[in-house]
Amino acid sequence: MSVDLKIVKAAGQKASQLEITIAQAMVDLENSAPELKKDLRPLQFCAAKEKQFNKVQIRLTRELEKKFSDRHVLFVAQRRILPKVSRKQSTKQPRPRSRTLTAVHDAILEDLAYPTEIIGKRIKHKVDGSRLIKVFLDTKDTTSQEHKLDTFGSIYKKLTGKDAVFEFPVHSHMELI
Repeated sequence: MSVDLKIVKAAGQKASQLEITIAQAMVDLENSAPELKKDLRPLQFCAAKEKQFNKVQIRLTRELEKKFSDRHVLFVAQRRILPKVSRKQSTKQPRPRSRTLTAVHDAILEDLAYPTEIIGKRIKHKVDGSRLIKVFLDTKDTTSQEHKLDTFGSIYKKLTGKDAVFEFPVHSHMELI
């Protein structure tokens, strides 16, 4: 399969060098791993469906991180935030919950942490008025994801403008008396 078919761009837009490199890595993986060929062949960068993609995302992430050993690989879906409906607008349909700012930012958190499950979230309001989101991840994935926690926070800040700290909770086992 051609590298050009893996990248979906609007008319007149060109793919960046990084996109071409990742598309080539996906094509190479498709050709070298016969058990993944069936699942990887229909996938494209922006047109992948989540259900189809989640089956191979963990393995694809691992293989791409091997190929780009000095970088972390994260997949975040392209999402759209719709503005609130005002009185001046004459729309017949209400804004879907999945298109609100809060829902999109929560979905980005889920995308960044995948395949690790988010088990808790706290918002800390500081005296200076700023807010910090603490995201607690499932401890079963500590060894595989611990080195990426800072990357998760910086990517979330870049995409949403909100500060977030990702961490694994420390369980204290207290005996009840």
